[in-house]
Amino acid sequence: MKSLDTLHNPSAVESGNAAVKNVDDDGREKRTGTFLTASAHIITAVIGSGVLSLAWALAQLGWVAGTMILVIFAIITYYTSTLLADCYRAPDPITGTRNYTYMGVVRAYLERLGANCFHDKGHGAKCTASNYPYMVAFGGLQILLSQIPNFHKLSFLSIIAAVMSFSYASIGIGLAIAKVASGKVGKTTLTGTVIGVDVSASDKVWKAFQAVGDIAFSYAYTTILIEIQDTLRSSPPEKVMKKASLIGVSTTTVSTSYVVALGAYQAGVEDKLCDFDNIYCNDIPLLQLHLGLLGALAFWPLTVYFPVAMHIAQTKVKKYSGRWLALNLLVLVCLIVSALAAVGSIVGLINNVKKYKPFESID
Repeated sequence: MKSLDTLHNPSAVESGNAAVKNVDDDGREKRTGTFLTASAHIITAVIGSGVLSLAWALAQLGWVAGTMILVIFAIITYYTSTLLADCYRAPDPITGTRNYTYMGVVRAYLERLGANCFHDKGHGAKCTASNYPYMVAFGGLQILLSQIPNFHKLSFLSIIAAVMSFSYASIGIGLAIAKVASGKVGKTTLTGTVIGVDVSASDKVWKAFQAVGDIAFSYAYTTILIEIQDTLRSSPPEKVMKKASLIGVSTTTVSTSYVVALGAYQAGVEDKLCDFDNIYCNDIPLLQLHLGLLGALAFWPLTVYFPVAMHIAQTKVKKYSGRWLALNLLVLVCLIVSALAAVGSIVGLINNVKKYKPFESID
């Protein structure tokens, strides 16, 4: 039976229907994101500071290994991002409840791991870790960003940022071409820096590991994948997100990261590409720590382990089945690679700290 207000005020029904049409199934304002905006978000996230180190990384690894590792990391990142995209809703990927953040997805699918801790060690055990430092840092950033009105509607910012990212990547290519045109170019080899000429044998190994960490850092965008997906229209967002991830990763690999790295590498291995990336070539320790070490530490858990673990939990992959073994092999291999990259970065950091002079002018 209709209420008296409805009978005497038909416009109330119309306004009510309009309100319903403007919200999604979770009661939030209707999402308006598209394939284009999602792709722009991803491209902007990938073409960040990590791209600046790709020239140096490729110089250490060489044409063959460097190219292969770039492509391999791109494939792994895309694959795990598709697994993560399917975890947007929980417990069912189609009718389940939406998750708005990466941590929300992890809690939805893997929260039972905390219950196992209490089960194994008793309810008196300390099975939680302090989140206060992260909360303070994140809260401070959010306070700053929250001053921007209607921040979730500023999709054009990502498009502008993507254009700017392509712009400074293109500047890098231009500098590399100018270096080649000048004729002042060192020799390039298929295996990168030359042992006994550019580096010692041990330095070659450690710098190669560090270069892998730099490449891993350059593809780090999965931490914001869920937030990007949560801006998409329900059509469904999982399908759109997978297409956007493919376009985003392949575009940045082929037309930016890959081209910048090769162009800058051609500019000369011998002088460490200092004309292309002067700051990095002066071996500032904190910059190498930021790129190589953080890339190595963040890539495995956030890009590989959690997406795979959630996929196994969501699809109930049978333990010790062929798929289960393959997925866990991927996790193990990436863990080993990340560990070696972290060690290489730490060794490089230690060596650079010994010779770093913070107040010395840079020519």
